[in-house]
Amino acid sequence: MPECRARRSRRWARCCAPTAAPANQRRVKRTCCTDISRSCERAVSTATSTDPQTATPTRIVVSDLSKRFGSVHAVDGLSFVVEPGQVTGFLGPNGAGKTTTLRMALGLITPDFGSATYAGTPYSSLAHPSSQVGAVLETAFHPGRSGRSHLRVYCAAAGLPDERADAVLAQVGMTDAAKRKTGGYSLGMRQRLGLATALLGDPQVLILDEPANGLDPEGIQWLRNFLRHLAHDQGRTILVSSHLLAEVQQTVDRIVIIGGGKLVREGTIAELADPARASVHLRSPNAGALHQELLDAGAQVETSSPEELTVRGMPIAAIGHLAFTSGVELHELRTATTDLEEIYFRLTAGQEEFKGASNAPDDAPGAAPTPQPAAPKVPGREAS
Repeated sequence: MPECRARRSRRWARCCAPTAAPANQRRVKRTCCTDISRSCERAVSTATSTDPQTATPTRIVVSDLSKRFGSVHAVDGLSFVVEPGQVTGFLGPNGAGKTTTLRMALGLITPDFGSATYAGTPYSSLAHPSSQVGAVLETAFHPGRSGRSHLRVYCAAAGLPDERADAVLAQVGMTDAAKRKTGGYSLGMRQRLGLATALLGDPQVLILDEPANGLDPEGIQWLRNFLRHLAHDQGRTILVSSHLLAEVQQTVDRIVIIGGGKLVREGTIAELADPARASVHLRSPNAGALHQELLDAGAQVETSSPEELTVRGMPIAAIGHLAFTSGVELHELRTATTDLEEIYFRLTAGQEEFKGASNAPDDAPGAAPTPQPAAPKVPGREAS
């Protein structure tokens, strides 16, 4: 156990004075080594005990959560559920209360009313929060520290072995940048390092605010696959706030949309789609002939190209039957993918209070700033 030996040596150097008698030194050394050995065993146990395959699924339940900043209701009676084994998107216009909600869920802001719990327990009462909930709200790093050094500081604060730093750097594809100073990191690299920090305790729950911000297309694809792997293959609970609607559509299983501090809708994209706007895409070398047949049958038809039609107001089976009876050859017939962007703007349209600066509690002067955890000073842990 190299980490234990290293900690034991440092502790021995601090607690055993050179002027002490040899017998006293031996007695103190024996006590120190015993204490440190037990401490290291606990740390290693904490770092390795969370097996995602066997860990108890953790459900996030937000119940009647409310917070006021002066005269502004940042969050007003908000309730929703985030299920394990799924990636849930958390959406809403600027000032809708998303960041305030996440801060309350993580114990950074005290709600005026209501609660956010993890398997029935609020964040402030979790026995081992760093190994149960990982979060990235805002990334803040000392520019003079390396990525590895930054993570080791948090390892020390959480009682985790240094080896976890290299493990999570590998997870997020940052091994080659481990020794580089964070001041030279790109925005995308800082995002990855923030995600690595959240993963240090191998948590069952991840709460991420704009994790794809600053990532290039390859990085966004990697993040999408990574989050879906954590949720679908390992059963973790993942809540992601993002403004990248096209990417959210490809990543999440469910979405929660809020506005004005209140729940607008929650569910799968299919559940939130307007049935009246569902469309069918077809391709045929004789699309023009079928176009008139569909209009006569009462369908709404748009011509996408000389051989392609988009049809609304008629079931796909009825369209196929009409083409068959009309003798029109079909090369493609499918239900069009529901567009999350269309759903989002339809559900939040006309909500003028979402847009006013005076009703943007997350950015308002009266809103509490995000508390930044102070990195503890750990002897011997300089940039490496």
